[in-house]
Parts: sequence; structure tokens; C-alpha cells
Amino acid sequence: MHGASYRTLHETDAVHVWQGKVTDHYDPVVLALLSPDERAVAARRPAPVGTRYAKVHAEVRRILAGYLDADPGELRMGRMPCPRCPDPAHGRPRLVVPGTDLDFNLSRSGPHWLLAVSARGPVGVDLETARPVADLWTTAAAVMSPSELRHLRSLPDEAARTAAYYRAWTRKEAVVKASGVGVVADLRAVDVRPHASAPVSVRHAEPRGPQVWLVRDLPLGPDRYGALAGEPEAHGPVLLVGPAGPGTAVVPVPDGGPVPRP
Repeated sequence: MHGASYRTLHETDAVHVWQGKVTDHYDPVVLALLSPDERAVAARRPAPVGTRYAKVHAEVRRILAGYLDADPGELRMGRMPCPRCPDPAHGRPRLVVPGTDLDFNLSRSGPHWLLAVSARGPVGVDLETARPVADLWTTAAAVMSPSELRHLRSLPDEAARTAAYYRAWTRKEAVVKASGVGVVADLRAVDVRPHASAPVSVRHAEPRGPQVWLVRDLPLGPDRYGALAGEPEAHGPVLLVGPAGPGTAVVPVPDGGPVPRP
């Protein structure tokens, strides 16, 4: 148990964004918590990627089990239907057993990870570790809207452009993950206004789900960028939580005041 309860999460309308970093050392205890499918995925991936995958997914199980007073190894994961097609392989993740309306979303970047947990509707989270973009303009043209590209060109130096690029990228990824379509969406059509301070309202319509998403930037420290997307009607606090649990390391995420509609 980590001290965070489902009841508290639900009553406060909060979103908890857990963050952590895993090591690359093999741990058989971790594998014992995973499902056969998760162990198979970890085994197929080369070191250290497979070890990191296993450890992060074990952390996800421990955290979700803590909210539900359940055994981490007994959780059964599945996926919701994709908003665009009946393929069950790429919808939003969900807990099948035990039955719950707890929503969660995971993002990983190297050994670092984020897990967003909510009891009040869908959430999406993205994490990126900044590195020099070898061909920023080619990459940006493939994922940014015309107004986002104009903003990028207006910036004075490479550091500012790189920061804007990652701010835009993480916001976009958070939105399409919250909606359930992921990277099959045309990211150029998801304008996240990287020039604007978060939170921002972002229009992204799918056949099912909200038409507008509220996106917040997450303060993760140097060289790491993160964003959280959720329904605009959710007005509860967003708390950045350390791996020891809510009782020891909670950082409120600034809400920025009233948010203009897109």
C-alpha cells in the first residue's frame, strides 16, 4: 500500500501523476508480478529495454493495486475499444480485474516513467527526455501545424526552439493518448499552442469522447518534458507524486487560472 486511496482520489476529483526512474538490473521478483503477455514483451526486447519495461510495468501494477487494496499480481489488464476502429490491440489501457472506473495512462522515456491516475474520466500523459534534434525542421514539419511552425521560426536560438518543440510534442502526445487513438492521429491537426502558458484547451475530436481537452505541462526538472491531458470539466488538483507515495513527495501542478477556449 502507498497511502493513496481510490475514495480520496474520487472525492477530490484529483489526478495523481506518479514519476520514477528504474534501474537496469534484472530482478526476478519483478517478473513474478507480471502477466504472461507482459513477460513475453519484456523477453522480446533487448537489454536494457526489456528490463526497464518489466520494472515499469511492475510499478504500474503496485500503484494501481494500492488504490484498490488488491494484489498487484492479480490485476488483469486490457484495452478499451479504439474510437476509430474495432481493433482491440490499440485502444486505451484499462483494468479488467478488478472492475473499476479508475483510469490510468503510462509514458516512458529511457529509465524514466510517468503514470497518470484518475477516477474522474480519461487522462493521457507523455514524457520526453530532451536531446538535440538532428533535423528539427524536418521533424517539426511532420507533426506541427502551420501556426506552431511559425512560432518555432520566430524563436531566437536553438535552445528556445528545442524547448518549444518538446513542449508541443508532449502536449500533442498527451491529447491523442487521452482520446485513445495514439500516434495514428495526424499530429499536425492537433494544435497545442506551444507559445501559450499551460494550461491550454486543445481541440481534438474523435467519434467518441470529448471534443476539447485541457492540457497541463508537468514540472519535471532539467531536460525532461511532460504533459497531462484530461477532460476540461475536471477541476480537481493535479499532483506530481514521487515513488514513495502521496504522503512523502507531492508537488501541486500549477493550474494557470482561467483557460480560454480554442
